[in-house]
Amino acid sequence: MIEKLLKTKKPKSPNSSKFPQIMTRKSSLLKRTLILSAFTVLIIYVSFNTFLSYFTTTATAGVSATTSSIFAEQISRENFQDFPVKATGNERKVRVFMHDLPKKFTTGIIENHGLARGHSNLSKVSYPGHQHMGEWYLYSDLSRPESDRVGSPVVKVNDPEEADLFYVPVFSSLSLTVNPVQVGKVPVSDPVYSDEKMQDELVEWLEKQEYWRRNNGRDHVLFAGDPNALYRVLDRVKNAVLLLSDFGRVRSDQGSLVKDVIVPYAHRINVYNGDIGVDERKTLLFFMGNRYRKDGGKIRDMLFQLLEKEEDVLISHGTQSRESRRTATLGMHTSKFCLNPAGDTPSACRLFDSIVSLCVPLIVSDSIELPFEDVIDYRKIAIFVDTESSLKPGYLVKLLRAVSTERILEYQKEMREVKRYFEYSDPNGTVNEIWREIGQKLPLIQLMINREKRLVKRDSTEPDCSCLCTNQSTLFTSL
Repeated sequence: MIEKLLKTKKPKSPNSSKFPQIMTRKSSLLKRTLILSAFTVLIIYVSFNTFLSYFTTTATAGVSATTSSIFAEQISRENFQDFPVKATGNERKVRVFMHDLPKKFTTGIIENHGLARGHSNLSKVSYPGHQHMGEWYLYSDLSRPESDRVGSPVVKVNDPEEADLFYVPVFSSLSLTVNPVQVGKVPVSDPVYSDEKMQDELVEWLEKQEYWRRNNGRDHVLFAGDPNALYRVLDRVKNAVLLLSDFGRVRSDQGSLVKDVIVPYAHRINVYNGDIGVDERKTLLFFMGNRYRKDGGKIRDMLFQLLEKEEDVLISHGTQSRESRRTATLGMHTSKFCLNPAGDTPSACRLFDSIVSLCVPLIVSDSIELPFEDVIDYRKIAIFVDTESSLKPGYLVKLLRAVSTERILEYQKEMREVKRYFEYSDPNGTVNEIWREIGQKLPLIQLMINREKRLVKRDSTEPDCSCLCTNQSTLFTSL
């Protein structure tokens, strides 16, 4: 009975079969409602965020503009006199003050030069032409009214307080050549001129000047074009920017590419004004100059022995005279290549004679330094050969004969483009380029001045950080 009762099924409710369907519809409706609600909230959020972002950006821009304006006004009020700012017009240029040296360091040297050569009317003597007369051109440039110096990279100032740099216009190279050729022409009562005395007195004068003492001469510029110029006092003026032809007789603690400027010799032959070409240049290689030189210049005699019997090579001994210059002018203007060996020091004026002659320089000088290398790629205008290779029999002639006419024309074209850099008399030539390079030294000069002021210990046995050591152990021939 009990088992029957347990097996008896309960009757179904009339609505029990519809309940799952009702629950399914409610669940579906709930999902749609939730999705719609979420979507609505998302739209509201995006709209609100966009509005808020626009408002914030506008407000921030207004605040930033106001802040910038206030800050700029504050800077203007405080004036920041010691802080470098971008300027316009002449203010962008480096300001140079030229010291008013006693006459004995400038035009007095010219007079002594004339007196030593028998000139009785010293009012008519002028600076004589020679290869180191760049010092005269810089002096003349700063002696002109500023209105006549349009295009110069530097501005001349008359107030030393306004100056960035100070030029010392001593004629140090001319001073070396003043001593009379014929002592008998100098009146006995007049003392013989002494370059050494001039050097000593120059430094004594400088060391008394407030602006020299202020920064130990670091912001001063001196022209010492001749390798022997200022040799006696170089240690006392080595902080200054030196305008040098090379470093042949300058120690590494006295001069460097970092603080100094390499300047070109003044060319001594006439400029070639003809067209580029090789038809009128019948000579393969030309050289005329002193065969016997000291130091690195000893290579000249060895090259003479190798080349003087070569076909199409004209090589001869010559000195500085008008006749020699006329002969050299003709030779360079009618030759394809011009030999430029080292002189007593690594450089010589013949290189610049070659360039203005459009005679491709053949440079045989392992330690040569060249002017304006920041803007001139000398490989485009010259051929470089190391000393060891140049002394191999037949090497140079074979090398030059292999250069095509087209390549020679390319060299000539490039030389014509850069010729103005070696023309001291060109209004946009050498003088401006020297000033440009001097001006580029100003940031380093200011660095060295500030550095020197804060140093508390100095070790004089260590090289100064303004020195630059170059590795010259790897030499190669460049075409």
